Amino acid sequence: MEHTKHTEFMSKDKKDTEDTSLGLNGYFDSVLQRPLVALEDRAAESGSHRSAVSGTESWNEEGTRSVEDNEVNLPSLAAAYTTILRGLGEDPGRQGLVKTPWRAATAMQFFTKGYQETIIDVLNDAIFDEDHDEMVIVKDIDMFSMCEHHLVPIIGRVHIGYLPNKRVLGLSKLARIVEIYSRRLQVQERLTKQIAVAVTEALKPTGVGVVIEATHMCMVMRGVQKMNSKTITSTMLGVFREDPKTRDEFLTLVRS
Repeated sequence: MEHTKHTEFMSKDKKDTEDTSLGLNGYFDSVLQRPLVALEDRAAESGSHRSAVSGTESWNEEGTRSVEDNEVNLPSLAAAYTTILRGLGEDPGRQGLVKTPWRAATAMQFFTKGYQETIIDVLNDAIFDEDHDEMVIVKDIDMFSMCEHHLVPIIGRVHIGYLPNKRVLGLSKLARIVEIYSRRLQVQERLTKQIAVAVTEALKPTGVGVVIEATHMCMVMRGVQKMNSKTITSTMLGVFREDPKTRDEFLTLVRS
């Protein structure tokens, strides 16, 4: 019975794809025939399922999506957006929407480009031995992410502080860590922890503190529609968690 349902679904999906290529004036004719990469298989092979369950991932794990995957899967994503437009009552063939599915698919791949990037790629050449044991803070790092529940933006700022243990990180790399994890489908709580764990695993510092202040469009544009609401999350590790004075110093400097 399940096999029959699966076959029917695949047949319907194939028909939708063929309709899409016609509805978009042949825009996808040459590319819709390319096979879809089984991202689920790649995720299973890389162990990303375990990472999603735990809410963190090792800083040297492989990404779950490659640049090649983007190219192969773009037509299928565009076809899906065509289906969405039809479901909304729009005509995907009208002038203003002919290329919208392609543009939207490309944009979504950019919004989630963190899946194809890894921490080790950006940190390996930017960790330096330095006899410095005072707090390092980079604050007000712009952050753009996507709510995994509604696929709408999360916009905010990230503050990162750490106490070095004979090693420091190039300052711009803290912003790169934020970029890698925020450019994925996220919840703010997990994002905060992932950033803190990545800095901890990379540097082995005495402590790490991360605070995120963000506005969620799922609360602003829909649902309760509270325009001025802001969500604040924090993760404190090591001495930032154990020593109230260190934590207070970090929070005071972040607010200043």
